[in-house]
Amino acid sequence: MNIMIIGASMGLGRAFMDGLGQEGDVLIGVARRAPPPSHSSSGAAQHWIAADLSQPQAAARIAADCPAVLDVLIYNLGIWEDTAFSDDYDFLAQSDTALKNLVDVNLTGALLALRRLLPHLLKSARPRLILTGSTSGLRQSGRPEAAFGATKFALNGLADALREGYRDQGLAVTCLQLGYLNTDDGLDVPLEQAAARGEGRTIPVHDVLTLVRSLLQLSDASFVRELILPALKDSRF
Repeated sequence: MNIMIIGASMGLGRAFMDGLGQEGDVLIGVARRAPPPSHSSSGAAQHWIAADLSQPQAAARIAADCPAVLDVLIYNLGIWEDTAFSDDYDFLAQSDTALKNLVDVNLTGALLALRRLLPHLLKSARPRLILTGSTSGLRQSGRPEAAFGATKFALNGLADALREGYRDQGLAVTCLQLGYLNTDDGLDVPLEQAAARGEGRTIPVHDVLTLVRSLLQLSDASFVRELILPALKDSRF
């Protein structure tokens, strides 16, 4: 399989790069700056594309370096306001420039990239699209981050539209609604140790990787429409 991860340089995206696939697969990571090569525990080959999704020309650059056939596309990119998820957050204190950049990366970047990459994805016998959303984008999420929440909420609408537009071509679209992640501990940290950080209030990237591996093993007859994964002690859920 050819698997592309947009937003792959660190955190969850890096876990996807290092843990997805198997011998013979190719993992294509997209990041603003290509990080140093790492070892894929799955045995899959790695290839990197440097592109900044806040820039409109980035989508064309990614498509130019994309394999002719793409089997899996994971859009994992997302940024948030500077003071998001803290007591200091105030929507009225956000600058126009910062809000526009957030929307450009989280939503406009996704639209432009998907328009360029869908032709490659639809050439696959089993095309899979996975969008990394957030529990902040769910109704009554209990979070005040307006711009971040709005863009993640919009991903669900994007997913719905793409399912209907390309259902007859076999496109499976899954939206992952993830809670607070532990991105400090990569796959090199044992799962038990990563799960202990935050005392049940953050999710190890290992758990998300396990779920995505399962998604990619489903038959052509089914798909997961939406998956909500909060931390066990997240009081919002």
